[in-house]
Amino acid sequence: MAKGVNQKMKLLYLAKIMQEETDDEHSLTMPEIINHLNAYGIEANRKSVYNDIEDLNCFGIEILSERSGPKTLYHCGARTFEVAELKFLVDAIQSSKFITARKTKELIRKLEKLTSRHAAKHLEREVFVAGRIKNMDESIYYAIDAIHTALNEGKMLQFRYFRWDLSAQKEYRHEGRKYRISPWGLCWDDENYYMIGYDGEAEKIKYYRVDKMTDIRILDEKRKGNAEFKKLDKGLYTKKRFRMFDGVERTVTLKCRNNLSNVIVDQFGREVHMQPVDEDHFTVNVDVAVSNQFYGWVIALGGDAVIVKPKEAKEEMEKLLKTYLEQ
Repeated sequence: MAKGVNQKMKLLYLAKIMQEETDDEHSLTMPEIINHLNAYGIEANRKSVYNDIEDLNCFGIEILSERSGPKTLYHCGARTFEVAELKFLVDAIQSSKFITARKTKELIRKLEKLTSRHAAKHLEREVFVAGRIKNMDESIYYAIDAIHTALNEGKMLQFRYFRWDLSAQKEYRHEGRKYRISPWGLCWDDENYYMIGYDGEAEKIKYYRVDKMTDIRILDEKRKGNAEFKKLDKGLYTKKRFRMFDGVERTVTLKCRNNLSNVIVDQFGREVHMQPVDEDHFTVNVDVAVSNQFYGWVIALGGDAVIVKPKEAKEEMEKLLKTYLEQ
């Protein structure tokens, strides 16, 4: 490359070199910086680079210098993201079920550009999550974008909703008829994205798994259900539902062994009141949308938790267990 061809972009290339080649553990000397600039077809001398480094610092790209014997070493200092923060983001992306394998790689490559090439090697990590199955369909990204647009513009959405049949093919709900729903929010539960929306026909708030929504379109109609959504406590709404399955909301009293105190707090939060009943057990009242998923959660505790009341919940639990035994 001919010298001076990129001279007007000298400051930009200097920023690129310092951000990509240096960090707190890796520095460059002034001759090395000049050599890197030369490789980009940029002529430079010490005085001009000193001035450029001062300009970068004034702009907000921190370039630090320190003496090491007879040499002065330069490296990029504070960045928008620390390496530890980028690792958190990489782990979240890799462990997320709704992000496809291809999109996972793309996102991680982009995150690597936010740090030096040396630190980027530490982002090439594998997060192993039991039973992890990545989403196969990237249309979820367009669905999420459409939902956000509808939320921002206060518009209704039209879409089809499906489940997987025995042949792993899409089977559309409502005989393929399109849903017309007013979106009011997005939530993430049990590694899945859900849209919270108002069904005007049923006159109630419902939720829909975003990865099961297809043929999504923003309608030129104002969304409905504002009054119903304002009455909704979003935190409690999602907290009461196990795996976002609906059910009759009840206050359920559980009797648990003391070793489950951590499990109860993790599931229902620190505000729950656990009342000791003897040396080995406590009771706790929890507000939940009672469903088979909730009963399954109780069963999974291996007998260390039992439903005390209400009577209806106990009877439903007994019926469910009887069905399992019969099968």
